[in-house]
Amino acid sequence: MTTFSELGLSECIVRAVSEHGYTTPTPIQQQAIPAVIKGGDLLAGAQTGTGKTAGFTLPILERLSKGANAPKNKTDRRPIRALVLTPTRELAAQVEESVSTYGKHTNLNSGVIFGGVGINPQIKLLKNGVDILVATPGRLLDHKQQGTIDLSHIEILVLDEADRMLDMGFIHDIKKVLAVLPAKRQNLLFSATFSDEIKTLADRLLNNPAMIEVARRNSTVEVIAQKVHPVDRDKKHPLLAHLIKTHSWNQVLVFTRTKHGANKLVEQLINDGINSMAIHGNKSQSARTKALAEFKDGSLTVLVATDIAARGIDIDQLPHVVNFDLPNVPEDYVHRIGRTGRAGATGEAVSLVCVDEFKLLADIEKLIKRQLPQEIIDGFIPDPHAKAQPIQLRSFQGQGQGRGNSGGGAGGGNRSGNRPSRPAQAAPREGNPARSPVKATVKQSTPRRSGGRGSA
Repeated sequence: MTTFSELGLSECIVRAVSEHGYTTPTPIQQQAIPAVIKGGDLLAGAQTGTGKTAGFTLPILERLSKGANAPKNKTDRRPIRALVLTPTRELAAQVEESVSTYGKHTNLNSGVIFGGVGINPQIKLLKNGVDILVATPGRLLDHKQQGTIDLSHIEILVLDEADRMLDMGFIHDIKKVLAVLPAKRQNLLFSATFSDEIKTLADRLLNNPAMIEVARRNSTVEVIAQKVHPVDRDKKHPLLAHLIKTHSWNQVLVFTRTKHGANKLVEQLINDGINSMAIHGNKSQSARTKALAEFKDGSLTVLVATDIAARGIDIDQLPHVVNFDLPNVPEDYVHRIGRTGRAGATGEAVSLVCVDEFKLLADIEKLIKRQLPQEIIDGFIPDPHAKAQPIQLRSFQGQGQGRGNSGGGAGGGNRSGNRPSRPAQAAPREGNPARSPVKATVKQSTPRRSGGRGSA
């Protein structure tokens, strides 16, 4: 069995990893760490929750700590040598936390900058100097425009969650960043899914890259139990409350399609006596941080999120993910359910599907190459004569919002031009849920214990 030291990492980095509780590298780490240490470009695909972040932070720490420009001590003022771009604030904070944790026994330091918070503390951080900077594209360009950042010494560039950055319309910002970086550098592109757009970006960015893909393209984590509950659209909230109370779920991440839908659902659940909070692009950074902290420590039962805001939510042993609304883009289903079943743990992903969403369900099943089992809950049998209605698109479409309200954009909302990642889907199917792609079965519900940014 491979160990971290056998992958070429120094003792001080291996010690930090061990202190954090990890002893065996994951498949993506076993392949990515040696490839990055060698110094070449890399295109890597891995499902969320597979250890992807450590797959690039660990070898970056190794290269920078051993390089010619390695700092002699922690107090030396130094230029930015590695830049990690992420699509959202939460993911940026998570990545920087990993860099800080794994690099604590080295002389390297790190920092993070993103929108939605004051820029002056970030200016001070950059003035003091950091070796590794994690940033969202919009705020990074704000600093560049103000002359408060120097990117001329970058040795390593990482695009993390590159697929999501493209979905959020960050391609123009990415091009602007690339234009001011040194031509000679190492480029690492990490993506949970590979689309034609990702391949185009990789062809433009990477030079003869190594390619790693540790799981079947767009597959879903096998340890996640996936299930569909057909239900009428106006019964989704009562059904969710029923599932939470009946099964004594105490930590549930719920996805809605829009910010308004997230806020409305939180109000309804609170009225049901279920402790809930929302996290999305219209929430202040302090509110998002508070909600995420309470959800992580177990004091918050339900966290309702939109797709983009949920990037960066990394919670060990998260038992339940619920798709209150199916996503318009089928790849987002893979990202959503990947919040559970992380690091080898088991998890459950439940989707509440109404007649409007049959086409979306079929698209998801086509993507993941499997049919999802359906179970109609007694007391919530859907109307077989219900007619499908058009589905509201993502909440940021057509609003012309700047990224000041976004998960990863610049402060001040001075950039606009967000776009939907896909055109609107075809008209949804009509008819009985039992006639949708999978035969549904009726199950009597009995109480049991459970085992256990663009705008968004």
